[in-house]
Amino acid sequence: MKSLFAAAAMAALAVAPALAQPAPATSPTGAAAAAPTHQEVFMPMRDGVKLAANVYVTQGSGPWPVILERTSYLKDPDPAKSPPGMQQRMAESIARYTSHGYVLVVQDVRGKGHSQGFYSAFVDDIPDGYDTVEWVARQPWSNGKVGITGGSALGITSNMAAIAAPPHLVAAYVIVAPQDRADYEYPGGVLKERDVVGWTKDQGETAEQIARLYAGEVDNVLTRRNDMSQGLTFVRIPIFNVGGWYDIFDDGDIRNFAWLQNHGAAGARGNQKLYMGPFGHGPLSGGLAYPGLDNGFVASADEMRWWDYWLKGIDTGIMDEPPVHVVMMAGAEKGAFSPQNRILAFADWPPASREVRYYATADHGLSATRPAAASGQISYRFDPAQPVPTIGGANLTFARGPMDQRPIGERPDYLRFETPPLDKEVAIAGRVKVEVWGATDGPDTDFMAKLVDVYPDGYEALVLDNPIRARYRLGRGPDDVRMMIPGAPEKLTIDLWNTAITFEKGHRIELVITSSSSPRFEVNRNNGAPPGDTTTPARVATNTVFLDRDHPTALVLPVIYPDDVK
Repeated sequence: MKSLFAAAAMAALAVAPALAQPAPATSPTGAAAAAPTHQEVFMPMRDGVKLAANVYVTQGSGPWPVILERTSYLKDPDPAKSPPGMQQRMAESIARYTSHGYVLVVQDVRGKGHSQGFYSAFVDDIPDGYDTVEWVARQPWSNGKVGITGGSALGITSNMAAIAAPPHLVAAYVIVAPQDRADYEYPGGVLKERDVVGWTKDQGETAEQIARLYAGEVDNVLTRRNDMSQGLTFVRIPIFNVGGWYDIFDDGDIRNFAWLQNHGAAGARGNQKLYMGPFGHGPLSGGLAYPGLDNGFVASADEMRWWDYWLKGIDTGIMDEPPVHVVMMAGAEKGAFSPQNRILAFADWPPASREVRYYATADHGLSATRPAAASGQISYRFDPAQPVPTIGGANLTFARGPMDQRPIGERPDYLRFETPPLDKEVAIAGRVKVEVWGATDGPDTDFMAKLVDVYPDGYEALVLDNPIRARYRLGRGPDDVRMMIPGAPEKLTIDLWNTAITFEKGHRIELVITSSSSPRFEVNRNNGAPPGDTTTPARVATNTVFLDRDHPTALVLPVIYPDDVK
């Protein structure tokens, strides 16, 4: 399980090349470059704990600008336990920075590797990030200009350092990182069981820490104190965010960019960049492929231009370009790649769009016409002991991406609503949501929604999916929690996050509504028990989706048109 996460984010030194696949650094014989020699140093933090780091110094006479990475995946990973090719990618990445005139510093975070202290994921990374940057800036090989980078867990530590606002931190390049961890861990109030609990166990955290995950659905200060949204006002640097449409942190890269670009403090506002491509937190699974676009190559090709501009003062032209570049996805079955897959540039995110509702109908259709009937509904039994299986999506530790949903089959608790084959393309870019008018016969349940691109040959490519726990339909604050009134319809809005995709002519747009997706999400026991309670008996719920004029269940799409894009 750890190896999949490490392959995408192990940061340290490998995430950028894993996404971008740049040309390897080579020796004169053509062999992959060996890792430069390094010095291990120990940096004292404000509480006296010492954190270990490797310093890779570039050729020539310094001092030089510094690129910093702070990793929980060990700066010196065991070659016997590393994913295949990891050691070579690490060597290539080190050489890429040092050959370009940068000192690279890779640090074990507190409690990991050779660093002292107790490890608790991301709890200490704001003060430790500050102290590390300032220690680095004082060294004789440093010219005082520090940039910080990394993907996933390293992206989080980079963001934490940016919140701390150390005076010598000049810029950041962040790959696939969330905004608020609680929003990723509990989308719609539902725990991402396989990924969040599984990953946390794999990091060696205690049983008490694991138990807190199950009991942490309701917002509290302990889970929110390190949220990026709480600290964005303190960020004063330019950040280049790189994200994937099928990544577990899709929404985080976008939200961080949008807030800092438009509302950030001096130094941050107007200086942000965003790139979004069709990749996930590891290789995509299933029958679709995006050759040349699925590895973040535009952003990583620009990484050195970014560092040269901000750390060396070289006008590389990067800040004269539009701040947002995204891959507009389209048909991508292997062997039938559509030319509609392309990179678009925007002045901001989200781009201008028109909110279009597609309404679910009683005959399992999806129509742009609002329902006129006074009644209409579909009910199904949701048995927690027989959940709908997870197939693809924004997963970390198991198969991910736009996988074919047909193997789920015809289930009474899995409602498909489809448009007819499209007679013209429908392009969307921005946030997608689903408005479900739902009811249940008990105090609580879950509703889950999927956006699916159905190909002419029947392939059901998952685009986005997310849940909502009914008790959190008004929010996850302590005063927001409301149990359902049995049988009474309530409007539940499911945030599916962002995407950019063209549904091509002949394809169908599909909305799926169900109540479970296991093992991705914790299965609701339908009994209204407190979070983390596994002793109260589960119950089978009868859930109802309403489809009438007063309770119109709808898929809400941000539709764009040719005049809106470059």
